Amino acid sequence: MGRITARRPVVKIALGSPANRRADTLAVEEPLEIRVGGVPLAVTMRTPGHDVELAAGFLVSEGVISHGGQFRSAIHCASPATGPSTRSGSGSGGENTYNVLDVTLTPGVPVPTPNRNFYTTSSCGVCGKASIDAVETVSSYDVAIDAATVDALILTGLPEQLRAQQTVFDKTGGLHAAALFDAATGELLVLREDVGRHNAVDKVIGWALLDDRLPLSGTVLQVSGRASFELVQKAVMAGIPILTAVSAPSSLAAELAEASGLTLVGFLRGRSMNIYTRPDRIVTV
Repeated sequence: MGRITARRPVVKIALGSPANRRADTLAVEEPLEIRVGGVPLAVTMRTPGHDVELAAGFLVSEGVISHGGQFRSAIHCASPATGPSTRSGSGSGGENTYNVLDVTLTPGVPVPTPNRNFYTTSSCGVCGKASIDAVETVSSYDVAIDAATVDALILTGLPEQLRAQQTVFDKTGGLHAAALFDAATGELLVLREDVGRHNAVDKVIGWALLDDRLPLSGTVLQVSGRASFELVQKAVMAGIPILTAVSAPSSLAAELAEASGLTLVGFLRGRSMNIYTRPDRIVTV
């Protein structure tokens, strides 16, 4: 596995005090090339660690697979050296930099084509109703029929639980986090950190896929930042009925949540929250 943090010299300035040169800890950001059957499929910028979960979650989010039996194996591999860049998966000396991951799907599972236009990235150029229709068409799970409910008091404690478990954030201050909780008990099931909020969610979903837990009925996905369209669609693709965020959702995220029957909560801070869709799942008395 690649490094998660890196040390770099900085000059710290505080007005009224002498400048201080010291080492600072940064979150590592490196490219991961995801291959399926040896064929390059996508490149994402991520914090190294839990790469197999990241790839598995990405494939779930893209509608390529929907349960653990479709994911056979994955291996980090190196490719011929192309220079000092780590993008190819190897350094200038050809050593494995763990930036290329090759996934093998179960025989019979259709392999996605490299030139496929993935709808899940926010820069894909597909927006509005077309994006919502795409998610509704390919999702294997119907979150609208999930009977999960969650006590509002449990929800108010989730951001604190999330923050308490962000070990790498404590060192760097530069990572997003996503965590999955049991809606009935508030039990933390898994938490992942990454420089990309979408990657953190994919790692959570990938963990669930590899543990054969999909669909994630009766769970709450808590994220450390805002709730974007792609985070809502990832939750829908994994069968997660409730998504909560400490910041605001986008308008398209709320539209997709409403169309899909997902409960979307934003500005979850202290003892307050805004419920944008399906408030019937939030128990207040």
